[in-house]
Amino acid sequence: MALEQYLAARPEDVGIDSEKLEAVFARAKRDVDDGTLKSAQVAVAREGRLAGVRTFGTVRHEGREEEVPATSDTLYTIFSCTKAIVGAATWALCEDGQLRIEERVAAIIPEFGTNGKDQITVEQVMLHVAGFPYAPFSPLDWDDRERRLQRFASWRLNWEPGTRFEYHATSAHWVLAEIIERRTAKDFRAYIRERVLEPAGVEELYIGLPAEENRRVADVRHLIPPTPPPGGWGEVTPEAILQFNRPEVRAVGVPGGGGIGGAAQLALFYQALVNGGVGPSGRRVLKPETIEWATVVRTKEHHRVPILDYPVNRALTVVVAGDDGFMHLRGFGRTASPRAFGHGGAGGQIGWCDPATGISVGYCTDGFLDEVQQGRRITAISSLAAQCAAE
Repeated sequence: MALEQYLAARPEDVGIDSEKLEAVFARAKRDVDDGTLKSAQVAVAREGRLAGVRTFGTVRHEGREEEVPATSDTLYTIFSCTKAIVGAATWALCEDGQLRIEERVAAIIPEFGTNGKDQITVEQVMLHVAGFPYAPFSPLDWDDRERRLQRFASWRLNWEPGTRFEYHATSAHWVLAEIIERRTAKDFRAYIRERVLEPAGVEELYIGLPAEENRRVADVRHLIPPTPPPGGWGEVTPEAILQFNRPEVRAVGVPGGGGIGGAAQLALFYQALVNGGVGPSGRRVLKPETIEWATVVRTKEHHRVPILDYPVNRALTVVVAGDDGFMHLRGFGRTASPRAFGHGGAGGQIGWCDPATGISVGYCTDGFLDEVQQGRRITAISSLAAQCAAE
């Protein structure tokens, strides 16, 4: 995809205020200028086009120590921003009459229905309330169908499904990937590309990276001594993060966190979801009523983020900003509308859209810092991006 074909001549042509957009870019650039990050990439879109995209700093590629300038062609590991893309594919299955969220997973994948998991529904998996957040799954098993099914059979429950929320970092989306394959008879990566990414016009957003594209991907790096993850994110260890520098891992397309793309691709993906299901390419991805149905909050008051103890506000695979004062903790800054929805990623990747304004935003970086610095950056950039609409 040539980004130029989706780039507005002026931000005002898509109803974005140039000065406000420059404030978004300046905030992203600041972290690179002061040495906090090595690189950053940010994009804002509206009315099916990019109002602007900027890339700052230097990156490393393919394990080399050499620093090279990051450009608009640089791709990043988007981590859990991937979940929204896989989610959109499951919405498409529902729209096409191939899936119902009230179905029991074991009725679709019989191998899954062991050790008390036979009552789990598709909806519970999509909401991270299914009860198997830390189900073990070795990278060696990821792309082996037989081993995948053996793992499903061995998984046990940590708690009764539906009774609580705990983030299923990768396990839930492997189940969704298998559901896609059972219902379409296609490799989940091929289905997501054909049904979602290509119609949305974001061919360079990858779940399963082609080998020849590795030269464009920024290697992930820890910029401060890494620490174990906070509660509820147990799989996202410092060692696991660095696995995504391996070409063979990128090729797998881990459905819970292995997507590869850029800020512009993320912003344009969300344009398809905020513009009635029609992507920047002009092709329809989903019906408006499907998107509205899929982005209604379905978790309950007792489904709360561990430790921080606030409601998770989850729709079907995506998070909704909400109007309860916690939208900044959910990754939307402080100025988006309560209807904004999306999904962030480890390291501070940002991807969301706001139906109230039509704005979507993408942000990527290769550098991992502590949770406090990351949270402040997400809040600042998201808050500025949400206010970009011209008055």
